[in-house]
Amino acid sequence: MSDASEKVLGIKHLPLFPLPLVLLPNEFLPLHIFEPRYRQMLEDVALGKNMFGVTLFDPQESFIEKPAVGSVGCATEVREVQQLPDGRSNVVTIGVIRYRLIDYVDEGEAYLVGDVEFFEDEPQDETVLEPLAEEVFVLFERIARAAHKLSGQRGAFPDIPRTETEQFSFLVTAAFNFENELKYQLLETRSTVERLERLREILQGTVGKMEESAEIHKIAQTNGHSKKKIDI
Repeated sequence: MSDASEKVLGIKHLPLFPLPLVLLPNEFLPLHIFEPRYRQMLEDVALGKNMFGVTLFDPQESFIEKPAVGSVGCATEVREVQQLPDGRSNVVTIGVIRYRLIDYVDEGEAYLVGDVEFFEDEPQDETVLEPLAEEVFVLFERIARAAHKLSGQRGAFPDIPRTETEQFSFLVTAAFNFENELKYQLLETRSTVERLERLREILQGTVGKMEESAEIHKIAQTNGHSKKKIDI
């Protein structure tokens, strides 16, 4: 059993916080809590495992009043709370594990509570998975180095952790400002291989442009004095 699964062991019903965003496992999410129902939710989860669920929901783009049964979200753990004098609070949470919303349950609370089923990726063929993960890692590192150059190379280039492949696939996903639709697709798939293949396709279409932009930026900083010719 993974560490993430152990954290939610015994949880069947999860307070839900619908938001117009997709949260991934191991992704940090800062929140400003001001509505009375979510203030109460924060107090309630502090009495247990300090977790609630974040499910994608944008009422301006939907004709329904709450996330649909069957939708996928991510349980998030409260890590820090800054209580403000007027009852509002700033909190920092981190995604833990995905869940599928089975149904809603009425526990008399002002906020939504879901009957949820937690899940992680299915077992994968390691002979396919490992080479694919290495390929995505190399592409991701190239893009990260290009971005570092574009930023003016302020500070040392950070180490990119080589985590377990499922976690790595979410780390790469979280690094990009993907539209909710794409991010949700990557969240709900139970195949690490499928997620990494999609990421490889995206990174392959991006890395060349990023590296070219970084090289142009480098030349521009030297007032164009470079022996290397770039066709633009």
